[in-house]
Amino acid sequence: MIIAVPRERGPRERRVSLVPETVARLTKLNHQVLVEEGAGIESGFSDQHYRDAGAEIVKPDVQWMKPANIVVTVQNSDFGPSSPYAYLKPGTIIIGMLGPLSSPPETFELMLQNKLTAFSMDAIPRISRAQSMDVLSSMSTVAGYRAALIGAEQLPRFFPLLMTAAGTITPAHVLVLGAGVAGLQAIATTHRLGAVVQAFDTRPVVREQVESLGASFLTLEIQTQQTQDGYAQALAEDLHQQEIKLLSKPVAEADVVITTALIPGKPAPLLVTKEMVANMRPGSVIVDLAAETGGNCELSRPGERTVTDNGVIIEAPLNITSQLAPHASQLYSRNVFNFLTHLFSMGLGQEGKELDFSDEIVARTMILRDGQILHDVLAKRMTQVRS
Repeated sequence: MIIAVPRERGPRERRVSLVPETVARLTKLNHQVLVEEGAGIESGFSDQHYRDAGAEIVKPDVQWMKPANIVVTVQNSDFGPSSPYAYLKPGTIIIGMLGPLSSPPETFELMLQNKLTAFSMDAIPRISRAQSMDVLSSMSTVAGYRAALIGAEQLPRFFPLLMTAAGTITPAHVLVLGAGVAGLQAIATTHRLGAVVQAFDTRPVVREQVESLGASFLTLEIQTQQTQDGYAQALAEDLHQQEIKLLSKPVAEADVVITTALIPGKPAPLLVTKEMVANMRPGSVIVDLAAETGGNCELSRPGERTVTDNGVIIEAPLNITSQLAPHASQLYSRNVFNFLTHLFSMGLGQEGKELDFSDEIVARTMILRDGQILHDVLAKRMTQVRS
């Protein structure tokens, strides 16, 4: 099959969907890979790296993707009527983190009009046989690690305990709110840097994981169950207010607070209020990983660094994974390769066979098929826009 790799054009996007390592594996399987000129530059991969891996480098003419059977993207937002996507053949497959729960519905209009098929990598089910394709876990790993480094960089203090001739320096105290993949990686990284780490999550099932990484688990007697994809269920409003009240003291005592709480398809839950920030010590740091969906901190300004009147630093990065583009691209590319391999094993591209649409991984990720919407939430969102 012919697989196209466009250069990403989304805001703050430095990743590339396939790295040379993965391209080489695809070409060995007799697939042809077309890579847009300069697609990997910001991730540290030159055009020559791709040529050496067996790819063909294509200049960015508007029709350069027309021969493709599959287009692999990260979260390319260039879906306008004058973009290369407008020249794709009906039935062409687009694979990427397309965000059916959150991307502007208008993004999908061109795909529908041109009768394209789309698989959204951020809809991979969190089941054991799909772990190697789970891009959300991969990108959360990158985000959690980077958040820990931002906290350490911005905090005007040492992280570890230091015994010096001039006396002892006490370690920094880090509070991680949310113990999903990003939170666990933040815990592991800050612990390795020498901080005393405490973590909170409404799911008691994650306690063992938190403690295995060297952090203490903050018990507030507020619990929820997990969704089928491993996220914490949203709290009722009375429990949410109780949660905020109980978090006030641990937040005030922390040197660094890293927030990671997300609810798919909804605004991020408020965990750190402006009153809580006002009680923090000058020089304390908040790293809000939920900035993409509004933020867990009431004073977060998505994409900005804020210093409050009492000297608290609030970092609310957008597309934080692109700050570590080489490794983020490498992980994403391997996830995509494993997903493509699964699709091929399910019949995609095999002469005389059709794709097995009953497979759970295929069914959960396929949001469009030949211009028809298969994703219930996306269908509702599109209906609302059109009405």
